[in-house]
Amino acid sequence: MAAENEVPEPRAELSVDLADGRSIGVAEFGPADGRAILWFHGTPGGRRQVPPPARRLANTEGVRIIGVERPGVGASTAHVHDNVAGWASDVEQVADALGVDRFGLIGLSGGGPYVLACSHELSDRVPGAVVLGGVAPTEGPDAALGGMMDLAYRLRLPLGWMRVPLGLSLTALARVLRPIEGPAIDLYAQISPDGDRRAFESPGMKRMFLDDLGRGAAGVGLMSVAADMVLFTRHWGFSVRDIPVPVRFWHGDADHMVPLDHARHMVDLMPDAELVVRPDESHLGTLVVGDDAVRTVLDLWDRTPAATVAASR
Repeated sequence: MAAENEVPEPRAELSVDLADGRSIGVAEFGPADGRAILWFHGTPGGRRQVPPPARRLANTEGVRIIGVERPGVGASTAHVHDNVAGWASDVEQVADALGVDRFGLIGLSGGGPYVLACSHELSDRVPGAVVLGGVAPTEGPDAALGGMMDLAYRLRLPLGWMRVPLGLSLTALARVLRPIEGPAIDLYAQISPDGDRRAFESPGMKRMFLDDLGRGAAGVGLMSVAADMVLFTRHWGFSVRDIPVPVRFWHGDADHMVPLDHARHMVDLMPDAELVVRPDESHLGTLVVGDDAVRTVLDLWDRTPAATVAASR
C-alpha cells in the first residue's frame, strides 16, 4: 500500500529557452535515457500534472515522461499562438534542447488538441499518441460542438477581448484559495460525477493536483487557461483528417464536460485512430489508468519502427 500511495517527485525540472526569447517549463520523470513520452496537461494544469500511476511506471519500466507546460502557466512565458498548430514549434524546440529525437504523446482534456497538433506537424518524430478526454475542433469541417465547448464557442469574441483580465483573475483566485485548496478540491469532488470522485480518491491523485496547480499559479500564473479557450475556438491550423500518426482516444461515457461524441467524431475522421470507451467514467477518470496510457503509446511505438517514421518525411 505504501508504494501505491507514493507520488514520485520529478527527476528534474527546468526551463527551456526558445528562439524568440520565451521559456517553457518542463518536469521529467523516469530515467534520462528511457524512451520519451511528452505529457500535455489539461486546462488548467502545469508540468507536474502527470498522474501517480504514470510516474511510478516511468521509474519501474524506464520510461522518460516529460510534462510540458504551455505558455502562460508555471515557468512558461505567457504567449498566444495564432492557432493550436503553433504549439508544435515550441515542442520541437523543447525536444531538441532535451536531446529527444522521437517521442510519444499523451494529453488530457485541453492537452488533447495539442497532441493532435504535434501528431500532424511533427509526424516524422511521433510514433504514437493517446488523447484522454480531449476536445474536438469547433471551426471548419472537422468541428463538433457540445459540452463546455458550446459555451466557449458562443463567447469566443469576448474571450478574445478579455483573455488577459480573465487569466489574471483566475491566477488571483487560485492564489487566494491556496491556504484552503485541500478543502476546496474536496468540495469540488463532492459535487462532481462519480467518475471524477473516484479519480480524486485514488492514491496520490489529490496530492498531485494540488501540487501542480499550486506551482502553476505561483509562477507565471494561470494565463494559459484563457489562452487555451481562445485557441480552441479558432480554426486549429490543420485538419485531423491529415494526421498520419496512430492515435488512441480514451473517453468516459459519463464525461460531463467533453461529450463522448467528440472522440467518436474525431476517430471517424482520422486514418489511424481507435476509441476506448471507459464505462461510467467522467472527465478525469482516465488519469487513474495513466500507466495504461503510457503502455499504449509504447505499444504503438513498437509497431512503428524508426524506418517507417523516417519514410513519412
